[in-house]
Amino acid sequence: MTKRRFAPNHLFDTKDLSRNEIQTLLDRAQYWEEHWQPGHAPYQGRFAANLFFEPSTRTRFSFEVAEKKLGMEVIHFSPEVSSTAKGESLYDTVKTLSSLGVRVVVIRHADPCVFQELADRLPECALVNAGAGCLAHPTQALLDLYTMRKHFKELEGKKVAMIGDIKHSRVVRSNLWALSRFGMEIMVSGPDGMRDEEIEQLAPYVPFEDALREADVVMMLRVQLERHDQTLFSSAQAYFRQFGLTRKRARLMKPDAIIMHPGPVNRGVEIADEMVEDQRSKIFEQMKNGVWVRMAALERAMGGDFRCVSC
Repeated sequence: MTKRRFAPNHLFDTKDLSRNEIQTLLDRAQYWEEHWQPGHAPYQGRFAANLFFEPSTRTRFSFEVAEKKLGMEVIHFSPEVSSTAKGESLYDTVKTLSSLGVRVVVIRHADPCVFQELADRLPECALVNAGAGCLAHPTQALLDLYTMRKHFKELEGKKVAMIGDIKHSRVVRSNLWALSRFGMEIMVSGPDGMRDEEIEQLAPYVPFEDALREADVVMMLRVQLERHDQTLFSSAQAYFRQFGLTRKRARLMKPDAIIMHPGPVNRGVEIADEMVEDQRSKIFEQMKNGVWVRMAALERAMGGDFRCVSC
C-alpha cells in the first residue's frame, strides 16, 4: 500500500455525494465483491471504532466484517459500559479514540447534528454515518442502489416504490438523493399518519396497490414504533391487513419486479413471512452487498484514493 498523508473523507449523507462519487463507490464495492480474498489486508494496522448509540444488527456487524476484510483493527464500544454512562460527552469520547490512534469512527446516533459538530472539531478523524435519527442512512441507500444496479444493470427510468413508515424513515431520505442521481423515479405510499409532506414534495404519494402495480422495485419499510409519539394503528395485525405485502398483493407486481427491505424485518407486519424469502426478494442479498459497499465507504473515509490500494 502506497503511503500517503491521511486526509479524512466524512460520509454524512448521499445528499452530499455527486453521481460520479456514488458511481465510484459502487464500482469499488463491485471490485471488492469480485476480487477480495482471505489474507488481503490493505489497511492492516489502521484502527476503526464503531459507536452505536441506537440498536443495530445488520449495520453494526456489516461494518465490522467490512473493517476486518480490509485488515483494520476494530475497537468495540458499548455506551452502557463506557464513560458516556458517567456523563462524558460524545466529543470527548471521539477525541479520546482519535488520541489513541483511531482514524475512522462509525457512528449511529439519534441526533443528526452530532456529525457536523464532531467534524468541525476533529479534523484528524474520519466520520461515517451509520444512521442519524430520522434523517439519514447513507450506506443503506448505497447498498440498496448497488443491489438494484446488480439486478437491472441499467437504472435510468426504473420506478421504486417505498412503502410504509415514510415519516420516520432515514432510509427513505437517503435513498431519495441516491436514486434520483441515476434517473430513477421514486414514489411513496403508506398510512396517512406516516406520510411526510416534505418527502412528498420530492416523491409523489401513490395508493398502496397502485404503487405495487407500477414499481420495478417494491421496498417495504419497517414501522418504527420507537420513533412514534402517538399510536398510529391499532395493532400489528391491523397494519398488516392494510399495508402488508402478502402473496395475494404481490401478484399485482410486475413479473420482473423485485422486493427489498432495509431491515430489520417484522414478519407478518409490513411483509408476509413467505415473501421475505420469495424468489423475487433481494432482502438477504442486500445484507450481503452491504459488506462490499461499506468496504468502499471505509476506504473513502481513509483518504479515498482507491488507486493507491492494491490487493
